[in-house]
Amino acid sequence: MQLRAGIANRIVRHETVSHISSAATLPTMSRENRLHWSSAVLSHVGKVRRINEDSCLALPELGLWAVADGMGGHASGGVASRMVIETLRRLSPPEQWQAFVGQVRAGLQQVHSQLRDLSTRLYQQRTVGSTVVVLLAQGDRGACLWVGDSRVYLLREGGITQLTRDHSYVQELLDKGLLRPQDAQLHPQSNLITRAIGQREELSIDVVDFPLQAGDVLLLCSDGLYKMLDELEISILLSCGGCQDTVQSLIDLALRRGAHDNVTAVVVAIAATTVAA
Repeated sequence: MQLRAGIANRIVRHETVSHISSAATLPTMSRENRLHWSSAVLSHVGKVRRINEDSCLALPELGLWAVADGMGGHASGGVASRMVIETLRRLSPPEQWQAFVGQVRAGLQQVHSQLRDLSTRLYQQRTVGSTVVVLLAQGDRGACLWVGDSRVYLLREGGITQLTRDHSYVQELLDKGLLRPQDAQLHPQSNLITRAIGQREELSIDVVDFPLQAGDVLLLCSDGLYKMLDELEISILLSCGGCQDTVQSLIDLALRRGAHDNVTAVVVAIAATTVAA
């Protein structure tokens, strides 16, 4: 993962059309905070698939957003992604930052165990799995937690950074220098992920902590989006208009290009709160 210099030194690693759309603007939870956020989400079945196995969530009052992508080719991926999202939806309002991150970790571990049990009881031990990427915000602190190849991008001061690193076979080839970045999307095993909720006995969740600042725009998305658009196009669209217009533009462009998979986008914009003198 390539990080712009101004960000890298402050980052610590430690749902025929199924359609979801919402937008919200709410303040952060503490009076002392000087940042607030607006957000919008949109999901589309795409041009090829008949069922949308993506699920997404926006809880701006908690500072929590998520995208989950049911594993294509596996049993009941839509069931898995919805279970992941509903688990996150039931989280209690956070009080302290580390407790917030810990709640999300615990929730993902819980749904992982539930999906493993579901696979054994109802699906003859076939994998019932999903990717997930979660964005948390509290005050001026942000964090991403993820499993699989759904992503978070950060647009800051005109530059775009991928905050997450895919858990995928292609990413492993890239890391080893066995594949050029420009060839990644065309690789015959580009859909093979190496980590997912419900996939293996043990679940490992990656986390990145980073500071938030006014003007930041963040995108959470499934691979059905970023495989249709390059980073420059994503950056341009994130720079234009409000959150609702931006998610619509991202999905529309993916659809115009064929949208072979389900396509989901969540856009979160961070702004400074105006304080009365």
